[in-house]
Amino acid sequence: MGSTVKVYGMPMSTATARVLTALEEKEASYELVLVNLKTGEHKQPDHLARNPFGQVPAFEDGSLMLFESRAVARYVANKYDSGTDLLRSGDAEEAALVDVWLDVEANHFNPPTSAISLQYIIVPIFFGGVPDEKVVEENAVKLEKVLDVYEERLSKSKYLAGDSFSLADLSHLPYTYNLMKTPKASLITSRPHVNAWWEAISSRPSFQKVAAGMTLGG
Repeated sequence: MGSTVKVYGMPMSTATARVLTALEEKEASYELVLVNLKTGEHKQPDHLARNPFGQVPAFEDGSLMLFESRAVARYVANKYDSGTDLLRSGDAEEAALVDVWLDVEANHFNPPTSAISLQYIIVPIFFGGVPDEKVVEENAVKLEKVLDVYEERLSKSKYLAGDSFSLADLSHLPYTYNLMKTPKASLITSRPHVNAWWEAISSRPSFQKVAAGMTLGG
């Protein structure tokens, strides 16, 4: 066994939560090194050396330093044999579907979901502002169309890539968790197959442990 990997971030960060959940699913040892976003620590030279874009997380495994949470989560899924087979590597078709739905999450699901979360969670808590309802509604319309595709897909399989939980499902957890704390949670709950999927993936012990730290504003 090598040295314990380090994750530089904050538990409330959705990107950090994605990496931590992957590590928990793989039953891997890790150290979370807190980076204080409120004081701008992520923009200081020490952290910029780890992540040149001044974001969290950064991931350290010996001499290897990685950033971008989706790439880090893939690395974690590949590195560890223990725990859940997040990439479904033993089945070429399932593995391909994992890749498809990871791309769907990044390109179709994440943009409107993160925009809604920004307005309802980040703007009030970090900037003392009020949500821009026009922005919220524009993105809710986009997300409705995306989730209609998910509803169709999840009417055919329990999880996005098939009948087993994978990295594709895991990658949706942090922002969906935040979405469920907003007035737009009904976008999930109104779709029975999407809602059943959400209840299944969000109840996993790995995410329950990580979600306990995703406290924004108390």
